[in-house]
Amino acid sequence: MLATRLQIEELSIPATLDDPDAAGFIEMVGVRNAIEAQLLGSGALALTPAELLLAFFTETIGPFYYNQGLADAQAVMAKVADNINDEIYGLEQREARAR
Repeated sequence: MLATRLQIEELSIPATLDDPDAAGFIEMVGVRNAIEAQLLGSGALALTPAELLLAFFTETIGPFYYNQGLADAQAVMAKVADNINDEIYGLEQREARAR
């Protein structure tokens, strides 16, 4: 019987694939692709390290940027609505305002 020790360690996600500590991440991508090829019988769905890194950043920080975009759009729309209200107020008859 073959006994295998498995050790799971934290893997740092590099900012770029050129970082000195990116070797572990790139190796992990190779292992992931090999396991997927073994399970599926094909390497057709293999990812490059850059694709996996992009997927990580998209899933991790993508929602933040999406929500920030919505907040920015809401702020612009609020300013536009304020400007429209100011323009409409300017169209009111002065005599009606005094009453």
